Amino acid sequence: MLDPRLENFQTDPGFDPAEDYTGPFYYKNEAGQFVCAFVAETKNCNTYGGVHGGILMTFADFSLCMAATNHYNKENCVTVSFNADFIAGANVGDLIICRPEIVRKTKSLAFVNGRLETEAEVIMTFSSVVKRYIG
Repeated sequence: MLDPRLENFQTDPGFDPAEDYTGPFYYKNEAGQFVCAFVAETKNCNTYGGVHGGILMTFADFSLCMAATNHYNKENCVTVSFNADFIAGANVGDLIICRPEIVRKTKSLAFVNGRLETEAEVIMTFSSVVKRYIG
């Protein structure tokens, strides 16, 4: 059963097997900006019961690539640089949201910043560079 907080979001099962396994991750286009979300599950947690930092980074990468490629509409990308700062923790049941921001696009690169938030606080910030390509 879909969490009601994800009611206006969609997902693409089968598009990326790693994201299917880790997520599912959801997205929507809100006035030209991608908003991505997922609800943390037990499978996303570390030994201490908090959402694993690697899961947060994977979700951030999903989000920034969605924004950089406009949902892979006409191009693909690969991440070439990713920096993250962990600010607070997240727990099972938390809705985690990302609104990635395109800082700049060149012919071959996209520079993307963002932050992951729960309903209570910012939990991680990131900056990244992706290589853009057609095909």
